[in-house]
Amino acid sequence: MKNTEYNGWSNYATWRVNLEVFDGWDRENGEIDAECAKEFAEELVLPDVEENTLAYGYATAFLSEVNWHEISEAVNTSLLP
Repeated sequence: MKNTEYNGWSNYATWRVNLEVFDGWDRENGEIDAECAKEFAEELVLPDVEENTLAYGYATAFLSEVNWHEISEAVNTSLLP
């Protein structure tokens, strides 16, 4: 997947995961670092997909394009007073 900016984010995958997984992240959830953001999204998406299938391959390929540092920075910035 080619990395090109999308809606102000580093790429489409980062924008889409932020929108669908982290939109609405609030103070109760607290700050998140890049590794925790990645693990959280993978736990949300991958348990419903059987390993070693085409769908699993596509899901993991899409998630590998996400800029997790960009997402964690945006989430943490949104928590500031």
